[in-house]
Amino acid sequence: MRVVVVGAGLAGLTAARQLADAGHQVTVFDKGRSPGGRLATRRIGTGRFDHGAQFFTVRSDRFAALVAPHIETGLVFEWCRGFSAEADGYPRYAVRGGMNAWAKVLARGLDVRCSSLVFAIRRGSAASGAAWDVALDDGSSVAADALVVTCPLPQSYSLLVSAEVTLPEELLRTEYDRTVALLLSLDRSPAVAEPGGLNNPTDRLSFVADNQRKGISDAPALTVHANAAWSEEHWDDAPAVAIEALLTAAGEYIGDALVLEAQLKKWRFATPRTLWPEPCWTAANTTGPLVLAGDAFAGPRIEGAVLSGLAAAAALLG
Repeated sequence: MRVVVVGAGLAGLTAARQLADAGHQVTVFDKGRSPGGRLATRRIGTGRFDHGAQFFTVRSDRFAALVAPHIETGLVFEWCRGFSAEADGYPRYAVRGGMNAWAKVLARGLDVRCSSLVFAIRRGSAASGAAWDVALDDGSSVAADALVVTCPLPQSYSLLVSAEVTLPEELLRTEYDRTVALLLSLDRSPAVAEPGGLNNPTDRLSFVADNQRKGISDAPALTVHANAAWSEEHWDDAPAVAIEALLTAAGEYIGDALVLEAQLKKWRFATPRTLWPEPCWTAANTTGPLVLAGDAFAGPRIEGAVLSGLAAAAALLG
């Protein structure tokens, strides 16, 4: 089959890898500049910041089997076993060079086309000889026999309107929490103790990470995530206003360090508020196979996205 995967996050890359390994022709499109989705890492000067997902856990045998080779190569490492004074003993894993390095490994050998925005999905024409026509914002289109769509559900719905695909009402009503992130390049280490992470430290912040102490940055680099309530309330603030407010909120963790540079990052579809009970959704009565997958299906954690990608590939492979 000629398969198009929309979205190069973990669900999309996982599905693409399974389908390509099964011998199918797979093309992955993503509007971002690099694969990974929320496996996002940015450099500011000599500092490196994870500004999306900060870590991941392993809860199922199937996911453990997929992660184990990356632990053996040293790409994935155990960061800590909890962020409170009394660790819970459950491993939290991070990635050498930042979370995005894992996505780049997963994308090796795949036809992943970044900076490529899928504009619409239409039913294929007799002329194309394919079930689907995937239209890009540059005016080009790609024919596909099967589709895997892994972007957030509101975006998936907007793509599929022209294909006359009816989604379940529960999927259409899926809402997402937002996250505003602040990245701070500092002249010295911030006031964040071992292991370098703070989970829900205040009523405004959901996570604070010292990327140097975490082990991915050569220079002091602090990531500050506002929680869902604060992010929703201040989403439309001017960048300078939001930065100043988050600098104040994170003041005790910045400590006596001097802020050399501050950058803002917004995640519009950070966390789904409700989950579809199955790891993916397969459309019925369409001209060709179509599967929706992502973290709104098997769970918002990294493991959920991977398991959803596996399920999507299995649905196409039968």
